[in-house]
Amino acid sequence: MSNPWEEISLSDYESHMKLNSVRQLQAMNALMKSQLDTYPVSSVMILGVAGGNGLEHIAGKRFVKVYGIDINASYLEEVRRRYSTLDSVLECLCVDLLRETELLPAAELVIANLLIEYIGYEGFQRVIQTVKPQYVSCVIQVNPEGNWVSDSPYLHIFDGLERIYCQMDGQELTERMAEIGYHVIKTLEFPLPNGKKFVQLDFRQ
Repeated sequence: MSNPWEEISLSDYESHMKLNSVRQLQAMNALMKSQLDTYPVSSVMILGVAGGNGLEHIAGKRFVKVYGIDINASYLEEVRRRYSTLDSVLECLCVDLLRETELLPAAELVIANLLIEYIGYEGFQRVIQTVKPQYVSCVIQVNPEGNWVSDSPYLHIFDGLERIYCQMDGQELTERMAEIGYHVIKTLEFPLPNGKKFVQLDFRQ
């Protein structure tokens, strides 16, 4: 069975995420800049890179290698087109994180924003144990009353995700990361429309 993320068009996804009633694309862009700026690393892996939101913050930075990982090959094609000026450092890899972790290279920093919800705690543990980063920076979404998708004209493009989505809990994620040797070093909250919020959790090995 195909992954439902392979069926969602990038245009529809980004149009939903940047609506004023959602504003998650804008928030994620600001978060990505902070995540890229914070740690003394030269390689970074971005899980669930989608259309590359935030990759513009790579330009002029210290990075020798940037890996953009996604299960949707068409998303990665668009990333390559949008960020062709980064082709000397940016490598896009089409990987199913639940079945193909052996394809993941090593990186010093892993960024996983709104990604763990779709592979689960154990799947994420396996990814981190394969990549062996020094730092991990995650963003999870906390939703009021289980309303995990904001109302919008694009609402139904996400219907197929219901079979793989799992609400994350910051405390459980912290405990699961500790199980594999990563300890939380930063926790931040960012309010969103509709009573939602992003929670950023950063870990160090």
